Amino acid sequence: MTDVVICVGSSCHLKGARRVVEELTRLVTERGLVEKVKLSGSFCMGRCAEAGVSVKVNGEIHFVEPENIDEFFENIIAGGSGQ
Repeated sequence: MTDVVICVGSSCHLKGARRVVEELTRLVTERGLVEKVKLSGSFCMGRCAEAGVSVKVNGEIHFVEPENIDEFFENIIAGGSGQ
């Protein structure tokens, strides 16, 4: 199971966290990975100064721009889910 936690704190919200959540939910569903990828939200991860929305995948924090969500999904999430 790939564990994905998206920051929804105020700084990440302003950087597009809602869009990241919506797009990741769509991609996980479309790819049939609902049983392999667990999506959840978290308030501040303490990395507010970084560019992009903080997204923790299996304990490792990544910084995602809403415009690059497809690339992030393919390289980090789908690549690590056994798909």
